[in-house]
Amino acid sequence: MDSDNVTLRTCFNLPPNVNSKSMYHVDTKNGIWLNSSMPSFEAISIFIIAVSQALHFVLKRFGFPLFLSQLIAGILLVEAIIDIKLKDAEDSVKVLGTISSIGYAIHVFQIGVKTDIDMIGKVGKKAVYLGCFSIIGSVLCGLIAARNLTKDYKEFYESFLFLVITISTTSFPIVTSLLNELKIVNSELGRIGQSAAIFGDMLSMILINSMIVMRLYTEVGVNDALGFLGLVIAFIFIVFHVIRPAMKWIVRHTAKNGPVKHVYIYSIICIFLVITSLSKWVPQFIMAPYLLGLAIPIGPPLGSLIEEKFDGLTTGLFMPLFVATCGMRMDHAVIHDFKGLHITTNSILIGLTYLAKFGTCFIIAVFAKFPARDGCALALIMSAKGYVEMATISFLSDSKLIRNDLLCLMSIAVVIIGSFTPMLVKFLYDPSRRYTAYERRTLMHLSPYSNLQIVTCIHVPNHITAVANLLEVSGASGERPIGVHVLHLIKLSGQAAPVFISHDMNQQDFSDNYYYSENVIQSFTRFEANNWGTMSVNVFTSISAQDLMYQDICTLALDTSASLIVLPFHRRWYLDGSVESEDKSIRMLNRTVLDRAPCSVGILVDRGYKRRVFSSAMSGDLTQKVAMIFLGGNDDREALIYAIRMAEDHNVRLTVLRLICPDVAGATNWSKVLDSGVLEEAKSNRYIRYIEQEVKGGPETAVIIQSAMKEFDFFVVGRAAKLKRQQTEGLDEWMEYPELGVIGDLFATTNVEEKFSVLIVQQQYLNPRLV
Repeated sequence: MDSDNVTLRTCFNLPPNVNSKSMYHVDTKNGIWLNSSMPSFEAISIFIIAVSQALHFVLKRFGFPLFLSQLIAGILLVEAIIDIKLKDAEDSVKVLGTISSIGYAIHVFQIGVKTDIDMIGKVGKKAVYLGCFSIIGSVLCGLIAARNLTKDYKEFYESFLFLVITISTTSFPIVTSLLNELKIVNSELGRIGQSAAIFGDMLSMILINSMIVMRLYTEVGVNDALGFLGLVIAFIFIVFHVIRPAMKWIVRHTAKNGPVKHVYIYSIICIFLVITSLSKWVPQFIMAPYLLGLAIPIGPPLGSLIEEKFDGLTTGLFMPLFVATCGMRMDHAVIHDFKGLHITTNSILIGLTYLAKFGTCFIIAVFAKFPARDGCALALIMSAKGYVEMATISFLSDSKLIRNDLLCLMSIAVVIIGSFTPMLVKFLYDPSRRYTAYERRTLMHLSPYSNLQIVTCIHVPNHITAVANLLEVSGASGERPIGVHVLHLIKLSGQAAPVFISHDMNQQDFSDNYYYSENVIQSFTRFEANNWGTMSVNVFTSISAQDLMYQDICTLALDTSASLIVLPFHRRWYLDGSVESEDKSIRMLNRTVLDRAPCSVGILVDRGYKRRVFSSAMSGDLTQKVAMIFLGGNDDREALIYAIRMAEDHNVRLTVLRLICPDVAGATNWSKVLDSGVLEEAKSNRYIRYIEQEVKGGPETAVIIQSAMKEFDFFVVGRAAKLKRQQTEGLDEWMEYPELGVIGDLFATTNVEEKFSVLIVQQQYLNPRLV
């Protein structure tokens, strides 16, 4: 029997109705102004961003991620379009889907750019076991459960296989996003989680592509399956053996700290567009932009520049639109296909697969000697889901590899897991617990002839000289050596994972350890040689987000049993005493370290130094005049102990200036006893000049300190931020920098041309305030 001929007639307007005349003009032919595609698309975009941000403003207070708000915005958008009944809504949604898909490709490319492919070769055994077995264990358990739940091979290959693989995979972007959201990316758990995730991400891509090959083999044939596999292998070969060497060539031929040529940037964009088109021609090949991103070296000059160009538009516009379109798909599937689901069978399989992944991660964490709470948190992190899984589900649906019913159920599972994981991890894991003071790590509690361990931080080259001058007058000797741990802090840019490097001071080639720390390494190598036998210096580099640098500082202080952390002040001055620059991010970092530090902390204010001794191994008869301003209290006692240590150097002339009032307020009797004990040590030292001077209030104290600025090279004072004292009465109201205390603030805010440095010391808190 011959088939009937069917004629389809399609009508459309040329030119297309893109722009409306105005929102006040109603065309009887075209209807309301929103029926034009451009206004409609703009209105949809505004709706998604506005609704998602409004929802997130409420939901974030309960710990829900932005991802959930964007999905809900997409679901609400479908209802809004149905209610308004826009004529060209379908065209607008198609435009939205197209733009959001391109935006997601850019985002995936950007993630690849920020991912250090070399991390795979540096991953430790714990991370390898965690990343590998967490996936393999859950896949095996899920497949065994699937075979017991159905005997239908078609159902197995069409439904259960994709479901099990999707729930079992580990996504590096999702893990990194979760760690950044919870501000634990620099913690021990965060580092091992990222290392395991990047390894697991590679294994997940292999599994997903293997699954696609199997599906093509069973449904289309062996030729198409082998063709797809050959395309993937050929593309990977081209990316890592042609494109990546070309990217490294660009980096080598870019001047140090110089701009990358525009022709290179445009070439990379063209390659990206071509490869994105390839992924559209072969819908299953969704990993192409990500692999291209991996070919670009991380960090400056190339990786950070590309990340900077794409980041704002991708994060602020493209990703909210893409996640919302995933929500629109989810809503469509719920309306049309949810009633036909094998809800019980599929839900059981999802639950068993997730529990298998969680359990495998937890067992590995326990064997790695993680505490139970930390092990649970790590298992939740490795099992996290988010927009990457939603994208995978959407692309599998578009490629007709899964049915709409599976799209619905898998999307619901991803939403539930992705929504509650951050709250559970935050409840189980708090990295600040590690910094809580269980033992005294102060200068006062350090044995007289013990090695003093100091962690000092460097942000910019100017800090090197200031820190070196402080160390030079710190009283190091063969009997009382000082261990110095220099931490070069660099803002994370152009890469996803933070980096912590321990440099070998004897190493001469710095190319493998980030060339931008070379100046710090060479400077302190010379410093150690000039002070051989009295100081040992170790240099570290921390590349991390500005608001998380405190974790590396505190962790290094814990690991090295440091008694003092030295932080550079955020303000710098010209030679005439005027302000050169201020870095608010350094100030916030200093305040965070003061709150959380596991030992005593000193903030170093450098207003120039009269006698520079950094380049001199033997100071000879070069005398350094140091003054310690003592008013009383824990911080002042800690500062005095450090000053007494300085006096052990025969080139240091220490003067202890004690300011007293007829009636000392704000000090307990026990505090007076402790003050007297430390002061007696200073009085009995024949190398220390001790002076007592009576003051009646803050103004007299300010006059004395301003006079001392002209006489001394270096000052040591206590912070005493919360201590009310009669000697500083009235000065508190004018204090500009509370992190320095009243006395320290005078040194930092007074407009003078005198050259001096000041160390403001805060003694370790027994119970630091954890915020």
